[in-house]
Amino acid sequence: MPRKLSAIAVTTVMLIAVGCSSSKSDSQSSPPGRERQSPSATEAVSLPQAYTAVVGEVIDPPMAPFLGTDGKYHVAYDIVLSNAARVPATLASLEVADAKNPSKVAVAYSGDELLKRVRGLFGYPDRVTNLTMPPSAGRIVYIDFATESARDIPATVAHRLKFAGASGPASRSPEPVEYLLTTHSLSAGPLRVIKPPLRGKNWVALNGCCLPETAHRVSDAPIDGTITDAQRFAIDYKRFNDAGSFYEGDRTKNESYVDYGAEILAVADGTVVATLDTEEANEPGILPANDPNRASKITIDNVDGNHIIIDIGGGAYAFYAHLIKGSLKVKVGDKVKAGDLIAQLGNTGNSNASHLHFHLMDGQSLGSSGIPYLMDSFELAGQVPDAVFEAADDFLSGNFGSGRAAQPQPRKDELPVNLAIVNFPG
Repeated sequence: MPRKLSAIAVTTVMLIAVGCSSSKSDSQSSPPGRERQSPSATEAVSLPQAYTAVVGEVIDPPMAPFLGTDGKYHVAYDIVLSNAARVPATLASLEVADAKNPSKVAVAYSGDELLKRVRGLFGYPDRVTNLTMPPSAGRIVYIDFATESARDIPATVAHRLKFAGASGPASRSPEPVEYLLTTHSLSAGPLRVIKPPLRGKNWVALNGCCLPETAHRVSDAPIDGTITDAQRFAIDYKRFNDAGSFYEGDRTKNESYVDYGAEILAVADGTVVATLDTEEANEPGILPANDPNRASKITIDNVDGNHIIIDIGGGAYAFYAHLIKGSLKVKVGDKVKAGDLIAQLGNTGNSNASHLHFHLMDGQSLGSSGIPYLMDSFELAGQVPDAVFEAADDFLSGNFGSGRAAQPQPRKDELPVNLAIVNFPG
């Protein structure tokens, strides 16, 4: 995966959201109705009774909006859609609406905008080329939107699906269909606030949330019998020098990279629940998953290289990946305090350049779901232009400091968005 640094899940999946069909408007009732509540919903919401040829399920726990460094409140989650009919289903649009007032639409996707959010199950990194789902086929749809105010985000959402497909159990040809399906809670706050995992200036939040063009956002994987994305809100932190370069000198050596060996810190008080400290360093510029000889050696246990998982309480687990072999300062069972030195930044596992992969999740394995969080204090020092990242080679060459701001801005209780340049205390 060139220029993407890492893909923790070797096999990734993408899902789509589908709903119930009805010939009536979604704002109308359809007696006797049905009380439908997905596992993620905080309360039952009555949706009209309908034949639902395309079914959908949100695969994430209840979510909550988070404030990004772009000044907007973000929501991100995934829906799996399955065509349960014998007739192909061609998606036309997907709307995210207030479950209690379905006429109030938070975001709507159609055409090319919908297509770029759709993936075939287990098809990463290839996108599907059209919006038609054959019978018995599944898709993943990546939902994300941002608002100026958290008040503009419904507490619970439902999903209005429009498509051409089976309108009833006996359908033999596609017909226009529209209905509401699965609900999802977006009021699961308050969010966890943590300390930064690193020190110093000129860190770039690579592969950050939340658009489907980023590697972590589309890293759903079939693990432990379910499809989840532990990395949904993950960030690959990488540091540049005053000239804006990630390396100095021979780019084929890890030691030439500015961030290699940087001290990694505990983001909160907690207990270490898992570690790995046996993986050798990679040669920069080569992603193991793209090398046939090395790809066969990647397993669910070593894909993230040397790593640490810390239970920070409240159902949240901090995950640190790609660490230098022999640098881990903790072992399973150790208690840590926020700010403690726990390891050094490296280039191990499925990684083509040194960086710290960091995220929070709701369990202690990659079969968990990624959860949003906030960072208590840092500076926003600019934004890397998209073109700089897209033009970079597998060594991440380029001037990543070209988007630096003249004056860094203090930020509190926010999450760096994709390609944000941040300065951490110390």
